[in-house]
Amino acid sequence: MQSPQNGNLSEMPLQEFVLEGFEGGLQTQALLFALFLALYVVAVLGNLTMMVVITLDARLHSPMYFFLKNLSFVDLCYSSVIAPKALVNFLSSSKLITFAGCATQFFFFSMMGTTEAFLLAVMAYDRFVAICSPLRYPISMRPSVCAHLVLGCYCGGCFNSILQTSFTFSLPFCSSNHIDHFFCDVIPLLQLTCANTAINKLVMFGLCGLIIVGTTLVVLTSYGYITVTILRMRSGGGRHKLFSTCGSHMTAVSLFYGTVFVMYAQPGAVASMEQGKVVSVFYTLIIPMLNPLIYSLRNKDVKDALRRLGQKHTAT
Repeated sequence: MQSPQNGNLSEMPLQEFVLEGFEGGLQTQALLFALFLALYVVAVLGNLTMMVVITLDARLHSPMYFFLKNLSFVDLCYSSVIAPKALVNFLSSSKLITFAGCATQFFFFSMMGTTEAFLLAVMAYDRFVAICSPLRYPISMRPSVCAHLVLGCYCGGCFNSILQTSFTFSLPFCSSNHIDHFFCDVIPLLQLTCANTAINKLVMFGLCGLIIVGTTLVVLTSYGYITVTILRMRSGGGRHKLFSTCGSHMTAVSLFYGTVFVMYAQPGAVASMEQGKVVSVFYTLIIPMLNPLIYSLRNKDVKDALRRLGQKHTAT
């Protein structure tokens, strides 16, 4: 379907969208392509490395690293939903995406983002049980419980994504098919509809606010108890090790929740779509790239596992 010159689709069925992406000429698009490619490659390699190391090293077969492996998987999927299509569009003049392709991208983006929010909360709870109730930890976080917690994260992400996708793509898009973004996100999509979006915005901000606030409370409560417990410890070495481990998780949590809260839980927090695109790059590519670095560089167990894996590879 050929897009009309003015982008008005009020008299024709919608079959595709145009992802306008970032402003700028060919040189700007080439620079953006190189930047996105570098971020995506590092994110893929970093998260794959974490998954492989945790799988192959028996010393990392514990609940904490089971959750971390799932976080790496979610980050890998999260960035892969967005980056490949964005990279193609930087080198394309049409920048088209089908209606079904847009809905699919939106569904998996929403699902992986929500799953990560739940997973970060579960990881905080895991550290809370491990540090504050160490004697109960083997029973409280036995493999079956961990598997159910992770399954619950994915189910919660899927449920939210089904609601968001069905509410968004059931709307009539009749004003334009030009999405002012580099991927199919809810805010620019709602700007294209000619229907009243008050209910959709209420559902979006309500669900996102509930998920972000709820999971944030779990994280803050867990780390509040963890901090008190660590400060009561007499061993300086043990205190330092626990602060280092928990510090990695708190860094990841702060980066993720901070950007998502600004984008989705505060109506009007982002002044323009150009600012929104920059924030989106942060949580779709930069955070998935940083998470493996945060957890590996600040975690002695992971660094030791990487060293052992490297020595084993060298020996063979």
